[in-house]
Amino acid sequence: MRRRSICCLMFALLLCFAAVRPSAAAEPADPIRIGAVLPFSGGVELYGQQAKLGLDLAAAEINAAGGILGRPVKLIYADDKTNPDAAADAMRLLVEKDGALAVVGPITSRNLNALVPLAESFKTPLLYATNYEGGKCSRYLFAFGAVPNQELGQLLPYMTQTFGNSYFQLGADRVWPHQMFDIAQPLIEQLGGKVVGTKYTLGTETDFSPIIKDVAASKAKVLLFALKGDGMDFIRQADDAGLLKDITVAFLGLSEVDLGIFRGKGQNMVAVVPAVAASEDPAVKAFVAKARAAARPGVAVSNYVMTHYNTLIALKAAAEKAGKLDKEAIIDAMAGLAIPSPTGPVTIGHDHHVAMSMFIAKTQGTDLVQVRALGAIAPQPGCKLADR
Repeated sequence: MRRRSICCLMFALLLCFAAVRPSAAAEPADPIRIGAVLPFSGGVELYGQQAKLGLDLAAAEINAAGGILGRPVKLIYADDKTNPDAAADAMRLLVEKDGALAVVGPITSRNLNALVPLAESFKTPLLYATNYEGGKCSRYLFAFGAVPNQELGQLLPYMTQTFGNSYFQLGADRVWPHQMFDIAQPLIEQLGGKVVGTKYTLGTETDFSPIIKDVAASKAKVLLFALKGDGMDFIRQADDAGLLKDITVAFLGLSEVDLGIFRGKGQNMVAVVPAVAASEDPAVKAFVAKARAAARPGVAVSNYVMTHYNTLIALKAAAEKAGKLDKEAIIDAMAGLAIPSPTGPVTIGHDHHVAMSMFIAKTQGTDLVQVRALGAIAPQPGCKLADR
């Protein structure tokens, strides 16, 4: 009888321990998987690495603060190889195999064109944080980078007024330069200027002297420049040839990550950007210091870091506004949302493009320095979101 009483007591104690034992709900929650389709090879991998730095910073902050709705964020990266087919394959795997709640990326316009239809098919938010030519409005696309009125629309009046009204356009034979130049020409003409030449590179050039001669012969005062990757060797060669003494470069898409390529050449080139790493603004300085601490030694911090950081901050805010991790509810909550950023509020319009602060900057020494703060500029993406 005594033994039976002891057994009963032990059983009761076990039940008590079970009652106070942490429940399954208190165990670490399953992470929220967020995909990132970015170039880590193929010619523009510098920008993929900048995007990754921004995303990693945001994820670390979010997780340190308890995650999104109590669940940690897990980023899953895929290399799009700067190729639309590879980008599409990567997104399919991220959504179908990994169950990504959203996908961030890509960098190039060509890859964006490949991913938007997939985002619509999978009904998955695609968060794009690179400046682009506009014209893409979709329920499933959110653009966190600048569109032409925020970049060209600010750059061209400044260049015309400051340096002259004759332009030579030089870009890669790709989607983004073609469309940006098509937008630029009528804007230049409205400002009383003229495009005196346009040329596209094939991406195979190593000796740019024939192009340099064409630009010099045009007598243009401004070189509207839209080259990335190996094409930026043009800047060093043009500087060595003396071209940049007679013409000022208006550089589309310029960022701090590009400056190392120039090796001190190409001084006083002008750009319009959503952030300047050398800014004296305390919030920007704090963000840049945090990014540099997280990056490998010698890695630049550019506006690509900030715009990609903003994508996850917006996703968290939208999920918490919606109160659930549902793709459609998050999309509804994101439209009209205002989030804080290092350069000031970023507001997501109902066309899914963002109003944000923009800055005129120029190359000086080894830095990009601020020339003028333009304030918050609303986007004009050149499209409207269709009603559901």
